Amino acid sequence: MSAQFPQLSSPFTIGKTTIKNRFAVAPMDPGFDVATDGSFTQMGIDYYVRRAQGGFGLIYTGGMGIDTSFEKFAPSVLDNPAAFVRTGQEINARIAAFGTKMFVQLAFGLGRNAGLSAPSELTIMWDPSRKTRALTAEDIETKMTNFVEAAKLVQQAGFAGIDVHAIHWGHLLDEFALAIMNHRTDEYGGSLENRLRIPRELRRRIAEACGPDFPVTIRLGLRTGIKGLGQASYSLDESEEAGRTLAEAVEIAKLLESYGYDGLSVDTGTLDSYYWACPPSYIERGYMVELAAAIHEAGVKIPVICGSRMNDVEIAEAAIAECKIDAIALGRPSIADPDLPRKVVAGTPEAIRPCIGCNQACIHRYGQIGVVNCAVNPLMGRPESYAPQRALTPRTVAVVGGGVAGMEAARTAAMRGHRVVLFEKSDVLGGNLRTAGFHSFKREVSELNDWYQRELVQAGVEVRLGEEATPQKVAELGASAVVVAAGSVPVMPRSIPGIDHPRAMSCNEALTEAGHAKVGQRVVVVGGGLVGCEMALDYCRDGREVTIVEALPDILSAGPSVPSMNASYLRDGFAYHGAQVLTNTRLAAITDEGAVVEDAQTGEKRTLAADTVVLALGFRPAPLDTSAFAATGVDVYQIGDGRQVGNIMTAIWEAYEVARSL
Repeated sequence: MSAQFPQLSSPFTIGKTTIKNRFAVAPMDPGFDVATDGSFTQMGIDYYVRRAQGGFGLIYTGGMGIDTSFEKFAPSVLDNPAAFVRTGQEINARIAAFGTKMFVQLAFGLGRNAGLSAPSELTIMWDPSRKTRALTAEDIETKMTNFVEAAKLVQQAGFAGIDVHAIHWGHLLDEFALAIMNHRTDEYGGSLENRLRIPRELRRRIAEACGPDFPVTIRLGLRTGIKGLGQASYSLDESEEAGRTLAEAVEIAKLLESYGYDGLSVDTGTLDSYYWACPPSYIERGYMVELAAAIHEAGVKIPVICGSRMNDVEIAEAAIAECKIDAIALGRPSIADPDLPRKVVAGTPEAIRPCIGCNQACIHRYGQIGVVNCAVNPLMGRPESYAPQRALTPRTVAVVGGGVAGMEAARTAAMRGHRVVLFEKSDVLGGNLRTAGFHSFKREVSELNDWYQRELVQAGVEVRLGEEATPQKVAELGASAVVVAAGSVPVMPRSIPGIDHPRAMSCNEALTEAGHAKVGQRVVVVGGGLVGCEMALDYCRDGREVTIVEALPDILSAGPSVPSMNASYLRDGFAYHGAQVLTNTRLAAITDEGAVVEDAQTGEKRTLAADTVVLALGFRPAPLDTSAFAATGVDVYQIGDGRQVGNIMTAIWEAYEVARSL
């Protein structure tokens, strides 16, 4: 047990099943773990075993299908029972070596979220012009029968328990539980007890089929965060809540305990309020603790496993010590660093590679290609063979540039067994991570910078700060490869009159302590890309008067696509704080009065009074001429923003790809 984190390191029980610590891998579909016949793929088996190796006491699968014909939306556990049992037994045999237990999450259905049948006729989530079909009582009976048959297979495969998917995210059981979505007049509608009839019946039937000691948990959203269907509520203030309030969630928790459920896995949000379901970094870590605490305060005794932005282990440790929650469920943090629990138990939380809450490569990419990756962990979602291997012939590698791409290249090359020397012409490492992590809501980016610097020390990378790389220095090292990660700089068009005015400031300057101190009460942010919008949100939270000026027809439309939950949070935040958003508008000049802007369609000009005009017009590569290096006969690679401006994800992935091949 860790002396620093005794609560997180201690065991707890779900029913009569003991879990070795308080860390759970949250239910999450990685997109590659289940074969078309409903069994587990080898890549999926390896994925789950890797998290057992990393010290997780409990692992949940993502939602697995139970439908065989009626509205089948995914491969089903029942498609090939023998294959499911065989591959499940393999997983359990392997994770048992690490003392880990695993629950299979069985999905009752997705309802309107996937355009499938719902409790009532409802507008389809992604196409409000169409409506769902209402499930009949016979349909419900078919689903419950299938669910129990699937539960029996889960038990046969050696899994420790089941998680019922789910009274959360607006999926089918959530739709039944929510009065705003359940308009039925039969035994499945009306009162709260009727709206929870299916979870009650499922628990009873599973106990009959699998025995009363086979544990069953259920996922429960503690508040939906909606003003209506398709309308998120930006604030945690429930004055606008049209779905589930915390008070109703507590009543549901009491009923679920009375039905025999052995634990609750809790979070917030629906797909209508996606930023509460998959919170970006703008939502503070640990926001769930006080919501979850209401369950035990109301007298509910079964364990509460708290998910959603619980990746601050100090907050988690305190919450468990104060009996507010019993364990934490980590989804995105478990893919950023599968060894997170092991590092906490060892008393080295600083060694955890932080999830930065960007949603870029996990949720967003899952929506694009159906596979979960990770911006900061290039191994996630890729086969084991993609991991770095020791080089047969170690060499000396010079890395030019100490931003995120350069640090990742140096780290990975050192893991390969190479001697690595990193040159950084400034006196600090981090590059644009330093400014990106300046926001109060992006501390994880600063933590990533800190993590990389510790990794370089541990890997034995020689770091030369304040030193510019030259062909002569590279030759003196005897390097046979040079990786150039020169980075990027903000665009500051010299053609704009007043670009050097004291009221004008580049985004990088504004994202420093000295620059931030100069920002006035009235701020015009020029550029409505992600950088500009995040700066605007920060200024809004500071209580400043903010105007965003964007030349394109919409904000957040230039550069790499922004995850929908991040984008909607920013848009709703501007509306909530009263920020003015001017699209199809260009900056014409900066004057003593503020910003002169021009309508991109009519050419009409006007002056926006401002104390500060922050230019966030994007970045341009700051490439280094590599011809002199190449002339010495060494292998030369250009990576990161110096080659093409991207983001943290593209910089890390490019750097890893090159370094793993050196």
